[in-house]
Amino acid sequence: MTKPVILSTGLMMQSMVDALERDFETHWLNKISDVDAFLASNGSRIEGICTGAHTGVKTDAKLMGRLPNVKVIGNYGVGYDSIDVAEAAKRGIVITNTPDVLNEEVADSALGLLIMTVREMSKAEQWLRQGKWAETGFDYPFTQSLRDRKVGLIGYGRIGKAIGRRLDAFGVPMCYFGRRKQADVDLPFYDDLVAMARDVDTLLAILPGGPATEKLVNADVAQALGPAASSSTWPAAPSSTRQPSRRRYATTPSSPSRPRRLPQRTAHRSRPDDHPQSHPCSAWARSIHTRTKMGQLVIDNLAAYATRKPPHPRPGHPSRGGDGTGKATPPKRRQLNPRMNADETLLPAAGSPSANFY
Repeated sequence: MTKPVILSTGLMMQSMVDALERDFETHWLNKISDVDAFLASNGSRIEGICTGAHTGVKTDAKLMGRLPNVKVIGNYGVGYDSIDVAEAAKRGIVITNTPDVLNEEVADSALGLLIMTVREMSKAEQWLRQGKWAETGFDYPFTQSLRDRKVGLIGYGRIGKAIGRRLDAFGVPMCYFGRRKQADVDLPFYDDLVAMARDVDTLLAILPGGPATEKLVNADVAQALGPAASSSTWPAAPSSTRQPSRRRYATTPSSPSRPRRLPQRTAHRSRPDDHPQSHPCSAWARSIHTRTKMGQLVIDNLAAYATRKPPHPRPGHPSRGGDGTGKATPPKRRQLNPRMNADETLLPAAGSPSANFY
């Protein structure tokens, strides 16, 4: 049986490479010395694209034009900014991504960051490692707490709800800000972010990057939050609003671009209580379990196309497949990693590194 022909725009995790090589005739763009010549002679044979923003390759109109028979694009990642969605829709190409896989991992990390910020765990560890305990004979100073604290969630989508479930388990009251009130959510709702900041003492922002959310958390919001507050926000509130005592910053930049290093004059450097982190959906979810599940979903989607079954298309895509209800029918799972057991928990091989990606 002839295998479907797939073009991968770059490196993928090894378990994905193994599956792509096993189930498809896969060509690797990053290994082709003369791309123009290859596409000229083989472009019409390619039926699917495996891609991801990490490859640095744009799946745009120019590339699609050279691959006239592509019917599916399997994107490794939730965001599909590197794909020309309008062009794909015009050509009837199904775009699939990996939604929901990252939700729980990012929510775990958000709570970890919040606790680390409020309880000053990172500073306490540094204090201990620097020998201050033996030097002073005293324990680390008292910290703030999650008790008697109310959290305002800026955004209450899938990740926001996962964070909300964890806050509820901690017994922390919360409310949310969004574009509209959600009928099935039994939490106080605000359509005015400044007003919500005034009524809480902790803010957690769960937002996509881009112009629509840029500077949403601004000086007015920081001022409304007040000096006796903890802020885990994106972007960071201006340093001029910082007050001593309880204010803590845990910045989680979820921006379209990823700087190679922190800017020399960044405000983070002047705040000892800051805990800056890199892009949360990438770094925070960089676990073997999550990354393997993402790869599994990409392979499942491409395999579904190969067997002419409906994959998991990008929500709202014009070429969305399914069972007539508007929901895509999940394809039969094709095992990607033999170390993943029945409950989808990755079982690390003896002596294997803790990460296996790029």
